[in-house]
Amino acid sequence: MRLVLLAIVLAFPVLDLYATVRFAAWTGVPVWLWLGASLVGGLLLLRNERLAFRTRTVAAMRGDHPTLRALLDSGRKVLAGVLLLLPGVVSDLMALALLALPLNLGPRLGPQTVGAGAIRNGTIDGEYRRID
Repeated sequence: MRLVLLAIVLAFPVLDLYATVRFAAWTGVPVWLWLGASLVGGLLLLRNERLAFRTRTVAAMRGDHPTLRALLDSGRKVLAGVLLLLPGVVSDLMALALLALPLNLGPRLGPQTVGAGAIRNGTIDGEYRRID
């Protein structure tokens, strides 16, 4: 079973490069242009996500944004960046599909805690004191 998984993992880049060569011949665009564009796109995506991850982590630690949503969004973008770094059109299409997925998990994750209370349906529940 391990050898089958290893063969699949090792065969994917080879088949992806073959599909890229065939696609480049079909479209008339040089192979190096396809590979270079996806490499630059993947590097830019990973660089921007590295900078945005710091901001999201600080906001999540302060309680401004939910932690799970920020981590899921960052993980999705990092995986798409790694797929763009892999040579091939198939992995690029998988990365673009991953980036195009709408991930709005806010209502499904339950109430988000802010300070002492929780936000439910736009209403903040918790302890309140009157300041005179």
